[in-house]
Amino acid sequence: MTAAVLRNSQPAPAKPARLTRARRTVLLKALADPRRFELLEKIARAGCPLGCAQARAALPISAATLSHHIKELETAGLISIRREGKFHFMSLRPGVLESLASTLSALEQVPCGPAEGQPR
Repeated sequence: MTAAVLRNSQPAPAKPARLTRARRTVLLKALADPRRFELLEKIARAGCPLGCAQARAALPISAATLSHHIKELETAGLISIRREGKFHFMSLRPGVLESLASTLSALEQVPCGPAEGQPR
C-alpha cells in the first residue's frame, strides 16, 4: 500500500469533548490543590498505572491524605483506579485533560478591532 492510502485509512483523532460548566468547575477545583496536582503529575509521568505504594513513597504525605487526594481525583473523573486484591493502580482517564486544555485555550484573547460607531 502507498503511504497516502495508509494515511487515509487511519481514523482521524477525536476532537476533545466539550465540557459543561459544572464539569469544568469540578476539574479545576480538583486540580487547584498543589498536592493533588503533584499526584496527577506523578501518575501522568509514570507511563503505566501507578501503584498507591509508589505514589505514597514519592509524596511526603500521610496515607490518609493520599487516599483523600486519590478519591478527589477519581471523583473529578481525572483518574481511573484498577483494583487487584488489596492493591490499587491509578492511571489518567483518556481525553479529560485534552478537553480541559481545549476549553482553556478557547479563552485566548482575540485582538480587538475598532469599537462600534468609531471610524476605521
